[in-house]
Amino acid sequence: MTRHHRSTPRITRLLGSLLLVAAAGAFSVGAAPAPKAAPTPLDRVVPAPATAEPGGSPYRITAGTHIRAGSGEARRVGEYLADILRPSTGYRLPVTDSGSGGIQLRLAKGPFGEEGYRLDSGRSGVTITAREPAGLFHGVQTLRQLLPAAVEKDSEQPGPWLVAGGTIRDTPRFGWRGAMLDVSRHFFTVDEVKRYIDQLALYKINKLHLHLSDDQGWRIAIDSWPNLATYGGSTEVGGGPGGHYTKDEYKEIVRYASSRFLEVVPEIDMPGHTNAALASYAELNCDGVAPPLYTGIRVGFSSLCVGKEVTYDFVDDVVREIAELTPGRYFHIGGDEAHSTPHADYVKFMDRVQPVVAKYGKTVIGWHQLTGATPAKGALAQYWGVDASSAAEKARVAEAARNGTGLILSPADRVYLDMKYDRNTPLGLSWAGYVEVQRSYDWDPGAYLPGAPASAIRGVEAPLWTETIENSGHIEVMAFPRLPGVAELGWSPAATHDWEAYKVRLAAQGPRWDALGIGYHRSPQVPWPAG
Repeated sequence: MTRHHRSTPRITRLLGSLLLVAAAGAFSVGAAPAPKAAPTPLDRVVPAPATAEPGGSPYRITAGTHIRAGSGEARRVGEYLADILRPSTGYRLPVTDSGSGGIQLRLAKGPFGEEGYRLDSGRSGVTITAREPAGLFHGVQTLRQLLPAAVEKDSEQPGPWLVAGGTIRDTPRFGWRGAMLDVSRHFFTVDEVKRYIDQLALYKINKLHLHLSDDQGWRIAIDSWPNLATYGGSTEVGGGPGGHYTKDEYKEIVRYASSRFLEVVPEIDMPGHTNAALASYAELNCDGVAPPLYTGIRVGFSSLCVGKEVTYDFVDDVVREIAELTPGRYFHIGGDEAHSTPHADYVKFMDRVQPVVAKYGKTVIGWHQLTGATPAKGALAQYWGVDASSAAEKARVAEAARNGTGLILSPADRVYLDMKYDRNTPLGLSWAGYVEVQRSYDWDPGAYLPGAPASAIRGVEAPLWTETIENSGHIEVMAFPRLPGVAELGWSPAATHDWEAYKVRLAAQGPRWDALGIGYHRSPQVPWPAG
């Protein structure tokens, strides 16, 4: 906004209107010099870095800046960074493999672990150093947040592009920092999934758990059981057209996630949550009769037939074909809400199915009900209980953890992104209660489950179930602003955990989401910038 100054009547009478305009213009320029742009402090990013030591002059990205990234994976990270910076800065930002100064991405030995990095900034440049390419990539996400929010826009902006001087040293608290997307209740296209992947990457999430099958839809092509996708995937909640991924489309999601250093974890939920499969093949039902397709949101009414050998042929084929497409280490077999499966049958089923996963080179993950059977050696259990869950249920999971089962924490009344923020939230459900931003952030994964050793906690994951979620806009308003808090719980040291400080850092993300076109819930708990 231009500031206008009013002249006195005496000046007007003496100089006349022409001189007045000139004088007023000169006065306006001299009276209010524009404040110098201040770079974002090093400790303002989300997730909070392990350490941030400010000092020295900032670095300014200019038309002469080069990105120096060597070759191979480091160069690919450099090209990714250049693709982000070029539209908004208008600069060429060539990616080279030699020289000094500018922005340097270096792979080197050091105390970084698989995902950590060090960022050094000063007048002559910014250097991100890591042992592995994933660390460089995470360092690039930090660099993005140290630049003005306008750097995220896809058109040229005025700048300046300053990076505060100093050093950040950063490694994650937990190795598992996940987000789950349910593509079964409502189907999401490859492009919609890619958009979410990019948003997850900004906050150093490293696992994308895809819930690929449920009562309402089967979402991946299986050559040996083709009706699963073509018939079982032909609808969704509310009776829409549904859809499924071809194998090539699934591979493209896996490839794109890998380019953002996220590992895809496929889930085929069983023995319950299987109506789409049961409707596709009558022989999977104990009575040999296929039920109709289902488009509601009830749970717990379906079950594979545990006593039929064809059930295990089916499981073997599905696990084999998906494992062939998935380079990641894990395969999620679900196992929750199997209310129509007698307990003895559930145990028998899990005893048969877990070795199938191992046969095809994958590690089992199941929802925490898996601990009611015998988890395979090395298996992970994903806990989705609530604060008010029974002491017996919590004790069973904790005992499994003490016996070697690793835990992923996804308490529904903390990190289920489909829970309503409050009673007025138009989307989502509320069976686990209302989950506002502070509640989703203000808990400690390392001490959450009584009796579970801290060493058993592999990390955290934020599921997004999609009974009411139909498009990217819906995803965003439910994930933001809660998702970054879950990411911080997974990444940042426990010592940095402080809601009062976090909500200020979170508020500063708002303009970045605006620049990225992310629609988010303006929670009244967060002091968003005005305007």
